[in-house]
Amino acid sequence: MKVALLSDCYLPRLGGIEVQVHDLARHLREAGHEVEAFTATRSASGQRQVTEVIDGVPVHRLAIPLPGDLPVNPFAPPELRRRLRSGGFDAAHVHMGVVSPFGMDSVRVLLGLGLPTAVTWHCVLAWAAPAVRTLGYVGRWSRRGVALSAVSAVAAEPLHRMVGPDVPVTVLPNGIDVRRWTPVDREPNDVVRVVTAMRLAARKRPVQLLEVMHRARELAAGVDLRLEVLGEGPQRGGMERWVAEHDAAGWVNLPGRLPREHLHDEYVRSDLYIAPAELEAFGIAALEARTTGLPVVGPKRSGISEFVQDGVNGLLVDDDSEMAGAIARLAREAALRERMRAHNVHTQPDQAWPTVVEQTIALYERAERHAAAR
Repeated sequence: MKVALLSDCYLPRLGGIEVQVHDLARHLREAGHEVEAFTATRSASGQRQVTEVIDGVPVHRLAIPLPGDLPVNPFAPPELRRRLRSGGFDAAHVHMGVVSPFGMDSVRVLLGLGLPTAVTWHCVLAWAAPAVRTLGYVGRWSRRGVALSAVSAVAAEPLHRMVGPDVPVTVLPNGIDVRRWTPVDREPNDVVRVVTAMRLAARKRPVQLLEVMHRARELAAGVDLRLEVLGEGPQRGGMERWVAEHDAAGWVNLPGRLPREHLHDEYVRSDLYIAPAELEAFGIAALEARTTGLPVVGPKRSGISEFVQDGVNGLLVDDDSEMAGAIARLAREAALRERMRAHNVHTQPDQAWPTVVEQTIALYERAERHAAAR
């Protein structure tokens, strides 16, 4: 099968969608499929209108100069249409965030060409859902045969409300290379080390995490409980001010963004992972940490509920008060942490790439059936 993957954001930008779409392209190729990617993101060298090959995947860049290198190009559709028409593709897969103008243009172009089309949402629409429902494009796409999906049941739920119970919305999870996150034996820590990896943006709630950890330390009095926040972003200044105001430099470390290959080492050195974001559609970093063996603490209503079973390999909570209590409980109860770690070490996650590739091809086959019916 020859597949076109289309996404506003792509490498060299680093984020959940960018990395996942490229990883999907690589694993589809390894499964014997031909893949090309289309994006409004410029290249690492700054080129905006270029086709380059990354890990064997041709990447068509249709970007224009914009402040902050925003991945937006309202002039892309004619060239996109020409390349898709001449490309001999069997199916196309569009990847959507909350705001994805290139993705929306791509769907319109694909429907005009009659190409079997799948769309996956990597976000929880939440506050944007009323506007999206009013605009009505999700319903129109479904009526025209687009195969709809989302990365978790949490992300799929608002789509279900928009299109009605008779339209399937598949859960197509993010994938993980289990070999990259293999657990290893380690010596016990003298302290209880909590780790998280995130973009330091408001929706990820990094400052609220500091408040939660402050309360957890009070609840776990007598335990040396420390926090490692791996990431970079606009909330760094607010976090640094909080640390200074609360004299927390002794138990909070903000080393910045680490290369992906270094995250494994950080997880192996840690005791548990915290995922504070309430509007997390999936939480790939939490899944990676879980695969190395870490118990995960996070909200029940976030996408981590796809791979965290409360009381088995982590703790799911309703609010920040419960989150602080869960962290304190795991800090105090080493035996519980070790039982959860043993489960994670010996139980491979359902989101391993071979399984996700099979589910992805099934989504494309559904899109093909819809296109044939039209």
